[in-house]
Amino acid sequence: MFIPVLIASLISLINAAALVSRSQSYPLSQPAVLGPKTRLIIGNKVIAPDGFERSATLVDGVFPGPLIAAQKGDKFAIEVVNELQDESMFMSTSVHWHGLYQNGTNYADGASSVTQCPIAQNHSFLHTFSAPNQAGTYWYHSHYSVQYCDGLRGPLVIYDSHDPLARMYDIDDASTVITLSDWYHTVATVLRYVIGNTASSSLINGLGRYAGGPMSALAVITVEQGKRYRMRLISMSCDPNFQFSVDGHNLTVIEADGELTEPLVVDQLQIFAGQRYSVVLVADKPVDNYWIRNLPNTANASYEGGTNSAILRYKGARKVEPATVNTAPKNPLTETNLHALINPGAPGIPEYGKADINLNLEVSVAAGIFYVNNVTFKPPTVPVLLQILSGAQEPSQLLPNGSVIVLDANKVVELTLSTTGPGGPHPIHLHGHSFDVVQSAGNSTLNYVNPVRRDVVSAGSPGQQVVIRWVTDNSGPWFLHCHIDWHLEAGLAVVMAESPSGTRAHLNHVPHAWDQLCPTFDSLTPSQLGGGGLKSYEEAANISTFLYPPPPLPSMK
Repeated sequence: MFIPVLIASLISLINAAALVSRSQSYPLSQPAVLGPKTRLIIGNKVIAPDGFERSATLVDGVFPGPLIAAQKGDKFAIEVVNELQDESMFMSTSVHWHGLYQNGTNYADGASSVTQCPIAQNHSFLHTFSAPNQAGTYWYHSHYSVQYCDGLRGPLVIYDSHDPLARMYDIDDASTVITLSDWYHTVATVLRYVIGNTASSSLINGLGRYAGGPMSALAVITVEQGKRYRMRLISMSCDPNFQFSVDGHNLTVIEADGELTEPLVVDQLQIFAGQRYSVVLVADKPVDNYWIRNLPNTANASYEGGTNSAILRYKGARKVEPATVNTAPKNPLTETNLHALINPGAPGIPEYGKADINLNLEVSVAAGIFYVNNVTFKPPTVPVLLQILSGAQEPSQLLPNGSVIVLDANKVVELTLSTTGPGGPHPIHLHGHSFDVVQSAGNSTLNYVNPVRRDVVSAGSPGQQVVIRWVTDNSGPWFLHCHIDWHLEAGLAVVMAESPSGTRAHLNHVPHAWDQLCPTFDSLTPSQLGGGGLKSYEEAANISTFLYPPPPLPSMK
């Protein structure tokens, strides 16, 4: 009698342990939060965030990478150490600090082919920079070819002890940082050859399920009834945009891409690759479990079997999956309803076409290759910043030819961007700045009075246009590109070179280690570069017949 009871007790304990392990919340499943002075070890490790095992490119062995948390005014000193070993993926790297202006430290922006050469295997680079007037929700990711699709992405938050909207929430810490990402079962070095590839799953805080896969662990966000939470949503997507909502709960938007907004109540929001939102969630519902929904704009996406989902769990609720029902949104986010909270208003004369510099860019596509004003971006072998520091200043001198737009210093720029052909909506990101969205795609109204200010904006559907404004007060070359990484790889980018003649004077001391990045990278053999070579292309040919031509060597993007 004793043995069966003992066995039953052990089974019960095992089941309970399995239930608890499947219900761990985000902060319990992540390493310690890193500070602004830290070291990131870039390496390879086999993980299974959606139940499917594959080798990935990771920071400190985890996906997403650890949260880097700072206080407003902190100085950053982040050493990126390259310990990559998996030859099926790229073995060089670079890391971009998305949303941070890098004013005076353009060389630390991390954009391979624009501001630096990649960091070679077994080498490191110390990024030192400040963000004195910035606070909000940011992130970091590889900016070398399509490497961040293999896992090199993580959150970065600058907290403000004097946040003017702090009265609206009680909790704002690592447990309320929510990362949204797509995930692929095939390495990006193969998928970059496939025109129109699709993610295998989407993950919330690094956990999810794929259609037809196992019932693997889902992320759990734990809240206490009566408390108010500042949820910092970060889309680390390589491709899809997401429709995010929490069953039974409204969300009050208070930040877009590091810029505070006038509070706006919604019940669903669309978030594009690279975008961030802070939303206040009030835990005022009955103690229970509620589905967090994050539907990608991919074919046949659903919530079946817990896909594209996570769990909002009130303290005291049973550790079970929710039974809440998805309902159609009644108050989804419209971008034009967002308004900057601090110093609202676009710079310059408040009329269309009356900026100091007025640019028109048209995105087109042919055979999967993207063009901006009929030129596809091909990463130069010498980064644009190095070209400028070596004396190149005129558009005719700067490479890639036709993809570098030179802008004079301290001018108001108005950029109108439109798209034709398939592949949209394209999330367009500008490095080095936030910008005012004077006209949102799909809306005919121009708002110079109080538009939303952000650093990633949707270019909308063919026939639509987006209009943005910024001031060229940050000398240096800044990437403007689609944040769908496959599209950037396929040429959807230009470089805004602000005041090349003033760049050297504007920059702080350029580290000697930065000067050594290019000679070291240029000396690498194909096997040291990684990327799978011809084998990757052959694997792509087994997936699809719609392929890009194979380049002879990995690109530097």
